[in-house]
Amino acid sequence: MLRQFELLERIKSYNPAADEALINRAYVYAMKMHGTQIRESGDLYFSHPLEVAGILTHYRLDTASIVTALLHDTVEDTEATAEEIVELFGSEVAKLVDGVTKLTRLQIQNVESKQAENFRKLLLAMSEDIRVLIIKLADRLHNMRTLQYVSSPQKRKAIALETMEIYSPLAARLGMEEIKTEFEDLAFTELYPDARRSIIKRLSFLEGEGNSLITRTIDELNSIMLASKFVFSISGREKTPYSIWKKMKQKGISFEQLSDIMAFRIIVNDIASCYNVLGVIHSSYNSIPGRFKDYISTPKRNGYRSLHTQVVGPNKHRIEIQIRTQNMHDLADMGVAAHWQHKQGVIDISASNYNWLHELVDILDNAQSPQEFMEHTKLEMFQDQVFCFTPKGELINLPVGAGAIDFAYAVHTEIGNTCIGAKVNGVIVPLRTKLVNGDQVEISTSTAQTPPLEWERVVVTGKARAHIRKKRRIEEIREFAKLGRSILEQLFSSEDKIFKNKLIKLVSKKLGYDNEQTVYSKIGLGHLAARDILEAVYPDLKTLRLKNSFNSTDKNSGIEPEESELLEIKGLTPGLAVHMSECCLPLPGDRIVGILRPGKGADIHIIDCPELINLSEEPERWLDLVWGSSKTGKAFSSRISITVLNEQGSLGTLSMVIANHHANITNIAMVNRSSDFIEMKMDIEVNSAKHLDTIISALNSLTEVYKITRFREVVITHEETKD
Repeated sequence: MLRQFELLERIKSYNPAADEALINRAYVYAMKMHGTQIRESGDLYFSHPLEVAGILTHYRLDTASIVTALLHDTVEDTEATAEEIVELFGSEVAKLVDGVTKLTRLQIQNVESKQAENFRKLLLAMSEDIRVLIIKLADRLHNMRTLQYVSSPQKRKAIALETMEIYSPLAARLGMEEIKTEFEDLAFTELYPDARRSIIKRLSFLEGEGNSLITRTIDELNSIMLASKFVFSISGREKTPYSIWKKMKQKGISFEQLSDIMAFRIIVNDIASCYNVLGVIHSSYNSIPGRFKDYISTPKRNGYRSLHTQVVGPNKHRIEIQIRTQNMHDLADMGVAAHWQHKQGVIDISASNYNWLHELVDILDNAQSPQEFMEHTKLEMFQDQVFCFTPKGELINLPVGAGAIDFAYAVHTEIGNTCIGAKVNGVIVPLRTKLVNGDQVEISTSTAQTPPLEWERVVVTGKARAHIRKKRRIEEIREFAKLGRSILEQLFSSEDKIFKNKLIKLVSKKLGYDNEQTVYSKIGLGHLAARDILEAVYPDLKTLRLKNSFNSTDKNSGIEPEESELLEIKGLTPGLAVHMSECCLPLPGDRIVGILRPGKGADIHIIDCPELINLSEEPERWLDLVWGSSKTGKAFSSRISITVLNEQGSLGTLSMVIANHHANITNIAMVNRSSDFIEMKMDIEVNSAKHLDTIISALNSLTEVYKITRFREVVITHEETKD
């Protein structure tokens, strides 16, 4: 156990102005308070805060930090009170002691809650003074060094896992490489003892060659550097068992396939020398392509700076060489502690490297649960997560690359479905904008909004994508149901039948559909004929239609009487069976021709029907026909091709315009659908070509309509498809 005078000597070695009386008073007070308390190792409990203080002297911390280390367990584990700490040691030390307190006064239900709540308190204190975090890391470090004395295997593993997942990344985030490395090795020993032993055994097997190789490499580097007349120092080392194991796991390779087990460090006086030494190294050894990293011009997020390169060194071994200045080296090992300013007694965490500390603080009081907060904060240590905040300070964690739409769905499904705009840090931005850590995001919504299909290509979270698709399906079904109902109402009206929703509901069950909305949507989508539903509600109409169909055919002439009144056939004896062509659907008022089909009568086409191109070399089959003057009131089927904006209510507007022009929609077929437009074919019953032209003009005037034409089907003959 460290002695009192030894602790003072360490402090005085780097801080001669340290308050020796305050440190002695804290030493005596802590020893008295802990008294005969014993740790599981059998040592006096007071040895723990003393060793924590000793660890902090390595990082040259100030008097208040050392005193806090000595006192950090007194309030929670002894009869000492916070008021006594304030009275005897001042408010600064009291705040630090409170921040480092490990256990909560709240009822802890499980280990996970304990971890989360302790970590929450840690970050709360850290928001006021980063020394709290450094002291806490030292506290955890000594606990890990004595972990083997904890009797419960489950407790040991839980502590080791917490250290690996929370405290090691925290140390790395602060750039404290020494503590991070020791955390990893100690936790690795507990969590994966067999893997660690295996790697150490392999390293031992290579020890003879390794030691000689390290020595030879350092000697060669010394010779090269001396010839270049730089002021320098060189060191070499093997990588830690955990870093070797981690690389093996990440890359899926064996120990023998690792190429950079050994690393060498060259420390020089200034930045210019770093780049000059790099040139010397690359001119002396073959560099490995793609293995050079410049962290001087582009530092890591924790402030780490150095040049890294891999070369083929002595005996063709691959080695890693790091080149840096002494200041860079101090920062790499000690991180934020290297920034300690003795005069001010505080660390400047205003620099961009430590903005993340402030970002976390804003949400601490708004986290829904300790478990949720710990999970978010743990993930924040890694690069694959982005943490943003609502205007109220609620923390939202998202994957890297997420945007405002992902954020909206993460807050609430309905906010995502009705999202129309976003502000990031008070500035209006496009919804495609990618978010970064610390962004505050405010979402604007509208009940009239429906998620466009293009959002699927923008979002990166599965939740957002799934809800967008679901909402679009619901809206589409709802829209087509409105259209289908409108079509059905028009059909009922044309047949002078009463339309009632409850009638459709009864029929839908008989026909095997879930409900009347399903029937409406299928009619709107063109999957179900409206007349089938009409005749299911009024079966007498079906009977009458079949009877009329049977009786209306003139068996002697082969032509329907109604059509014989409408058509006037020049040059042929009456009695020829005629058929309205499905490819162009002729209407009264169109210029038409007939095409003879031996034994089957004649097909009637519009003069510009595309199918006539296939018959241009058979003029003997063409008949010159004109519409007659008879007025029967017959409804003719016509077809239009229409492209409308993909907006809510577009199809309903089309249906209304068509109904207002006394026409009836009999079928709809979707041809194509994109995020912006819907392309479809629509069958409409009209009484003439002029009637259809009027409807097309009315539809074309709508802002929802992008393009509309009368449909002409191009028929590809068998001969054209042979190749």
